[in-house]
Amino acid sequence: MTACRTRIEKDSMGEMAVPEWALWGASTERAVLNFPISGWRFTRPFIRAIGLIKWAAAQANHDLGLLDAENSALIVQAAEEVAEGKLDEHFPLDIFQTGSGTSTNTNANEVISNRCCQLNGKPIGSREPVHPNDHVNMGQSSNDVIPSAIHISAAEQLKHCLIPALEKLAAALAAKAEEFHDVIKIGRTHLMDATPVRLGQEFGGYAQQVRFGKRRAQDGIEALKELALGGTAVGTGLNRHLKFPEKVMRHLEQRTGIAFREAQDHFEAQGAKDAVVEVSGQLKTIAVSLFKIANDIRLLGSGPRCGIGEIQLPATQPGSSIMPGKVNPVICESMMMVCSQVIGTDTTITWAAANGNLDLNVMMPVIAHNLLESIRILSNAADNLAQKCVSGIVANRERCKELIELSMAMVTSLAPKIGYDRAAEIAKESARTGKTVRQICLEQKVLPEAELNAALDPVAMTEPGGEGSAGG
Repeated sequence: MTACRTRIEKDSMGEMAVPEWALWGASTERAVLNFPISGWRFTRPFIRAIGLIKWAAAQANHDLGLLDAENSALIVQAAEEVAEGKLDEHFPLDIFQTGSGTSTNTNANEVISNRCCQLNGKPIGSREPVHPNDHVNMGQSSNDVIPSAIHISAAEQLKHCLIPALEKLAAALAAKAEEFHDVIKIGRTHLMDATPVRLGQEFGGYAQQVRFGKRRAQDGIEALKELALGGTAVGTGLNRHLKFPEKVMRHLEQRTGIAFREAQDHFEAQGAKDAVVEVSGQLKTIAVSLFKIANDIRLLGSGPRCGIGEIQLPATQPGSSIMPGKVNPVICESMMMVCSQVIGTDTTITWAAANGNLDLNVMMPVIAHNLLESIRILSNAADNLAQKCVSGIVANRERCKELIELSMAMVTSLAPKIGYDRAAEIAKESARTGKTVRQICLEQKVLPEAELNAALDPVAMTEPGGEGSAGG
């Protein structure tokens, strides 16, 4: 096997051998060697955000007369390639690296500088005409770039991935709510029989949970709009033009369609990660909602003959290697595992964010990785649940009718007419004998038949003020 050819690059600590093909430089190579931890790299949305920041910064510094037209144009082109994913192979660093993300910011500066060398016909590593620190990183620090990249990437992913997926799922559930409006079934509280509900009412409740989830994701974008850019090393704004934040925000909004703005207080923006904790909490809440929905659907479809069986889920794949014909609710189970992962990830983000010490949080890479992964898998799972499960659900109307008639909870509507104690006796007799509430009431002539049938009408029980309506 032929050894990888290398070139020699320098940084402030001296010379390093770098793979000849790589656009990164000496400092990045040191980090490659220092952090052989997980093999997890920053994902595409984060690298895109880094590229957008460098792109916007070059434009802003040119607007301010700090960067000449030639160098600005070179950085803009190279940073655009970073944003578009054309240079992703040149971002090799592990998530578990320096806690400020300095290695990744340096990685971006070196890649863009060396790409500018290529574009200008100069040798890689020459730092001519674009220097990674003096030009690409002008007016910036890792300490304001990395938190800003977290906000930008997460906001874009919420806008373009999670919110559309939740809209799709909410629409699918709402369509089923309408389709199942006339399906009357037994309700369940404490997993025990309760008064009748419409299947459509249950699905309408699920749809509303998802709509609230969309609103929470939108709130998350609002929380992320403040950026640390302009604070440089510790929040004082040292070494940047006074108008740099204003200019860079305008360019970022142009590219993202999101009205990012300079942080009200740069010390808060760099010393704390409260906004990210807020967003992670929103994602956790969305995950809790989606877990409940997926688990309910799984339970309602259980059986198909020996469980609840009130709905039938689409068959997606064989469910057993030993039991022929078995089909499992695998799409629901997939969603539930995703939700469990997101709930656990929130703990990682919370703990990492709590470890902001003095003027800088030094656990930002793991925050970025987990936040973006939560958004990604929630988005994919919500889309998958809508497409491969909810849209194909069919109501088992006969089973719903059968279970209503068998339920002892039907006696609830009689309590206002015959009293709670007498109704309880009928329920106990139903449990003891296996007879339905209706059969017992007819045998004992509890009420005239017409009045009894009106009181035991399950349709009326699904609306406020229905026959025999009473408090819980």
